[in-house]
Parts: sequence; C-alpha cells; structure tokens
Amino acid sequence: MANGRNATKKGDSGRDGGGFVALPWSVLDSAAYTGLSHIAKALLIEVDRQFVRDNNGRMLLSTAHLNKRGWYSASVIQKAKLELLEAALIFETVKGHRPNKASWYAVTWRRLDRLQGYDAGTEQLFQRGAYRFTAGKPKRPPPKCKNPKKIQELNPPHGIVSALIVPPHGIETVCFVPPHGTVRPTLSRSSIPPHGNHLDMPSIASNQTTH
Repeated sequence: MANGRNATKKGDSGRDGGGFVALPWSVLDSAAYTGLSHIAKALLIEVDRQFVRDNNGRMLLSTAHLNKRGWYSASVIQKAKLELLEAALIFETVKGHRPNKASWYAVTWRRLDRLQGYDAGTEQLFQRGAYRFTAGKPKRPPPKCKNPKKIQELNPPHGIVSALIVPPHGIETVCFVPPHGTVRPTLSRSSIPPHGNHLDMPSIASNQTTH
C-alpha cells in the first residue's frame, strides 16, 4: 500500500506532484507543538522531510546535514533540537559521538521502524504518541498596550504672558537735530568760485564767434 505522504491520490490535481510532509492535526493541535518556538517548529519540518517510508529512527539533525538546508548556526540547531526532545515530538535512537558518528532520530507520531544500529533499549523506551503527554508551557499574556504619555503642555502654567514690544516707559521722541544746534561748516572759503559760477558765464568760444 502506498504511503500517503509519498503518493498523490488518484485524480487529485489540487496540488503539485511528489512527496509531502504529513503532520497530523493531532500533532499540530497538541500542547507539545503549540508550545514550541518558531525555530523548533521549523526544525520539526526538517526532520519529517527526511521520512520516506521505513526510516523512522534514522533521521538526522547534524550540522553537516542541515547546512545544506540553510541552517548554519550550531547553537540554534542545538537549542531547537532540545525543545523537540523535551516536547517528546522526536526520540533519539542513536547517540552520536566523535569523530564522525551522527545521532539518529525518530518522530513520535509514527511507529518506530525496525532498523539495525539502534542503541540498546531503544525499542523498549520508544513510545509512539509520547508527545500527547507533554504538558503545555504556560502561555504568556499578551503585552498590554501602555497608554502613551500625555504630551506636556507647551504653555506656561500661569498662561501666556503678553510680550511688550514698546519700551516700558513709552516711546521716546527721537531728535534729529544735534542737541547744540546745527553744526556750522569749518571751511572758511565759500564753495562758490570767487568770480561766479562758471556755468553762468559765457564760454570763450562763444565770445570769439560774436566778433
């Protein structure tokens, strides 16, 4: 019988062909899943993406594997992986060790496939549906919208003071004449030529023409 996640229903043309990740509603609606961080939820999809038919128990969460999928921070991977283990959504079937032995994992909403290489006691300790018994984390209350601080009034507390534009003792009369009278010119000579204004006198050329 074909696996539901790797085969399209006959006549189902509502989606693209090929395999798909099948997360049951019982998982998505569980307290174990809803209590996860966004990073842990994304990592859970990376785990389930590896399931093909009979390899539940041999999925990888190593940095070398996830690097190819765009996961580059080892600390982020480790933190998200611990969340999935604590929520009992995945189960470690093989403990990795250096220099090049990676850990294996299984998702707990599927039965554990019989594979060679599991750590001793894995089949006895694995429990299908273990995520159902994970207590949900207490939900944080939504942040309260703090009332914005009232804008302080720009007006003085005693009202607006009218600014006086004129001097406090009134407008003083400006005197345009020097206080001691008009200043007399210090030049002893007159500005008029002694023989009269030359503009009023006939020119020499005009006198010559008359003779």
